[in-house]
Amino acid sequence: MGEFDAVLFDAGDTLIRLSGSGERLLHRAAASLGVDRLDPAETAGVWRRVLDRSGTAEELAKGRDLSNARHRKVWVELYQTAGCERLVPGLSEALYELTVCAESWEAFPDTLPTLTAVRDRGLRVGIVSDTGFDLRPALDRLGLSPFVDTVVMSYQYGVCKPNTTVFLTACDQLRVDPRRTLMVGDNPLTDSGAVAAGLYVFLLPRPAPTGPRGLGHILALT
Repeated sequence: MGEFDAVLFDAGDTLIRLSGSGERLLHRAAASLGVDRLDPAETAGVWRRVLDRSGTAEELAKGRDLSNARHRKVWVELYQTAGCERLVPGLSEALYELTVCAESWEAFPDTLPTLTAVRDRGLRVGIVSDTGFDLRPALDRLGLSPFVDTVVMSYQYGVCKPNTTVFLTACDQLRVDPRRTLMVGDNPLTDSGAVAAGLYVFLLPRPAPTGPRGLGHILALT
């Protein structure tokens, strides 16, 4: 029998990601408001400010992934601060609606093959994600749901990684021992919290702009 009975995956930037560049998302959001053209330089600047601010300790401390309402409020305010409203009035709300839409997400090329291989080995599969909105419609649309046994999302429990609660909840739902469970993610500050819950952790590097995510490496461990 192998070392593990289950594998938990982070979702965003591990199994799935927003489709297209940030500038493209801004153009799509503007188009939904009837604006067909944005200044390329200004648009790039707005998205750069979104990226620069979104991962700061100040933003993360706002608890955006603890509830649906908090998620919307924090992200819309971030978009406003980054200058979305100067591009098009109402763009912040439109951009938020676009980013939580199932159609805006794509799977990495190696996501489905990896999930299939893990399940074929008889292992249980779970997703543990810090998110303020329901990821399951995107997973359904991308054909990933049949290969996932449980999805634990932070907003459902009012607690985010690295808190051990979410990892232990997933293990409990899968009916597996945390000590025989592997957690796969990309953020050492959050996903490594699984170690405190008794799990093993495999951390991926930052994703490349195109191509596979590198998920196949975990198959050598399972």
